[in-house]
Amino acid sequence: MTIEGSSIDAAAMLERASDARARIVEQVGKRVFGQEDVIDHLLIALFARGHTLMMGVPGLAKTLLVSTLAEILDLRFNRIQFTPDLMPSDITGTDILEDDPETGRRHFRFVPGPVFCNLLLADEINRTPPKTQAALLQAMQEREVTAGGKTWKLDPPFLVFATQNPIEQEGTYPLPEAQLDRFMFHVDVTYPSRADELRIAKLTTSDRQESISSAISPEEILAIQQLVFHAEVTDAVAEYAVRLARSSRPGGDDAPDVVKRYVSFGAGPRATQYLILGAKARAILRGYETPSVDDVRALAHSVLRHRILMNFHGDAENVTSDDVVDRLIDAANG
Repeated sequence: MTIEGSSIDAAAMLERASDARARIVEQVGKRVFGQEDVIDHLLIALFARGHTLMMGVPGLAKTLLVSTLAEILDLRFNRIQFTPDLMPSDITGTDILEDDPETGRRHFRFVPGPVFCNLLLADEINRTPPKTQAALLQAMQEREVTAGGKTWKLDPPFLVFATQNPIEQEGTYPLPEAQLDRFMFHVDVTYPSRADELRIAKLTTSDRQESISSAISPEEILAIQQLVFHAEVTDAVAEYAVRLARSSRPGGDDAPDVVKRYVSFGAGPRATQYLILGAKARAILRGYETPSVDDVRALAHSVLRHRILMNFHGDAENVTSDDVVDRLIDAANG
């Protein structure tokens, strides 16, 4: 079997995908210490063509991680610092009026915004109003931007990695549910371990910084993305993903008691799609042709936690969406 549009054999590409993951992780480890789970999710999102929202307190190397990945992946990288006065045109671009020196006539020329790149870091995405946040919706879903009555395609691969600070809430705006649903993963970035923090303290406070090199080309990324989308999924894995998503909906027959009591709205069909796509990418990056139930289970929290909306009873009793996902996994396993 060959990958569509490529002469590269799928089995050979599978081995290259596994090798690429090892090379990328090795290069990232020269600058970012720890955060293996976050790195794993970002790579899965990359090859599954998904976007990732990272939630964590300041100083956990979220920005450094994304910029380092862009350098290792040899991708065009842009960073937007979201602020309350940011306008939609500051993201997508704008038309400017120019004079033609030959004819003397004026015409509009579109100047692309920072969204025209391969990897966009939306830093502190919740610091800008919903109108500006919505400027990313079309780019994230359709991989295109409409401005000045014209539609502009974004060059593949295109990914949005966004960060959010869970502590400081003054001057922030909650992300609309429609935008949250566009993110494949919601990843919690936690404090490093004692050993990793010791390495950070010793190695990042000196001038002995290791250089990094490109580990994979954009063309190889696109080929692995095709491999992910061509991977087969067994009925058992698909059924497990569907069961997890459907059981999160309080009005459904599959919902357990914890969902009916504490959940206001559950995950939609996009969650099922991302569970399967993520499982396929996770399996391929580990050298397997098809995903297993374990691959789906490993990604359940990051796919579902931002798609489960708790009700008053859940908030009052401090029941979180992660607690609900734990119960959903237990029920699905049973």
